Amino acid sequence: MILNKTPAKESALRPDASRLEDCIVRIAENDREAFAVLYEQTRVCIYGFALSILKNPHDAEDVLHDCYLSVISSARSYRSCGKPMAWILTIARNLSFMKLREYQRKGELPAEELEAQLSEKESISPDDKLILSECMYTLSDEERQIVVLHTVGGFKHREIAGILKLPLPTVLSKHSRALKKLRSSITKGE
Repeated sequence: MILNKTPAKESALRPDASRLEDCIVRIAENDREAFAVLYEQTRVCIYGFALSILKNPHDAEDVLHDCYLSVISSARSYRSCGKPMAWILTIARNLSFMKLREYQRKGELPAEELEAQLSEKESISPDDKLILSECMYTLSDEERQIVVLHTVGGFKHREIAGILKLPLPTVLSKHSRALKKLRSSITKGE
């Protein structure tokens, strides 16, 4: 089952930090090729994370776009701390929350619209589409963010705790609870 990924598979999902750091340095020097590499390495995770917060594919795409604009404009001020993906996800999280405040809503999409939006995304695997779809309706906001970061982004629980500013035991328990909910939901649907 895709919810029980092996550690080797998880690390294959997450982009190499040193490569991303190099891309950010080169983006600061206006290297378009570096931006293309950074985008390809991070877009699925950023989109999935924004979608997990906003629950709206159009808003998630807007945040994805704005996130990369912010990365380009902030690349010169980026200070290496060995966690470039956490820096990018922080930008995406802040933009997502700004979008929520801007609209002053947290509405849900009809299931058909979300399914249509996810089916159009060729860059997201069918397994990840299933997880994202189930996450939108089954999990709480924090549970959804934790599962998306772990499953789609390949982040370790300790890293997720840092990104979401939550204690590690909270992340672990919410992840475990979320997986049980997802398994139950998927089993009921079969």
